[in-house]
Amino acid sequence: MSRMKRMKRTLALSAATAAGLLMTVTATPSVAASTQPPAPACVEYYQSWRYTDVVNNCAETVAVTVEYTNGQDAPCRVIGPRAWATFAGYGTDGNYAIAVRTCETTVAEGSDA
Repeated sequence: MSRMKRMKRTLALSAATAAGLLMTVTATPSVAASTQPPAPACVEYYQSWRYTDVVNNCAETVAVTVEYTNGQDAPCRVIGPRAWATFAGYGTDGNYAIAVRTCETTVAEGSDA
């Protein structure tokens, strides 16, 4: 095998390995978000490519965050009863919201209460 063919093969294998590792990293959900308990069943979310709206249908105020497929950070937001908050949507990359989780109110941003 010529030196040029070996170099092309080595580069191709390296690129394939890097792409595989990148896919594994981007598909792994955020550890911090996934360790929080899920939001109560009365908290629902609706998503589109631009926004994810979280609606609090509970009788009490809740502090929640959204967990995304790529593990991106989402702020902790305090939402009053019958109120809603807006988070990032899934965008053109298909980074879907996969869960709404409770979070610590000491780090909550804003308040819709």
